[in-house]
Amino acid sequence: MAISKEQRQRLERLAAAPETDVDTTDIPEVKDWSGAVRGGLYRPRKEVITIRLDADVLAWFTKNANEGRGCQSAINAALREHVTHREKKTQRA
Repeated sequence: MAISKEQRQRLERLAAAPETDVDTTDIPEVKDWSGAVRGGLYRPRKEVITIRLDADVLAWFTKNANEGRGCQSAINAALREHVTHREKKTQRA
């Protein structure tokens, strides 16, 4: 899930702030980590492939790639959105 430009800016400001400026009083301190779980986040495995794209399609993705992300990530995000949409459509039928 992508974050908005405003959310990214807020996160960058928070990351740049000294720890003493961050209010953590509403977060309980965790002293017992025995129930902690590692690797709970899922990141799909990437495969290296060769793909042929129409020149105008590649040019569009290259020109419109998001800040800090290349056109390959933008193409992957577009394909991911398409697949998710099609899966939801199939589940409804």
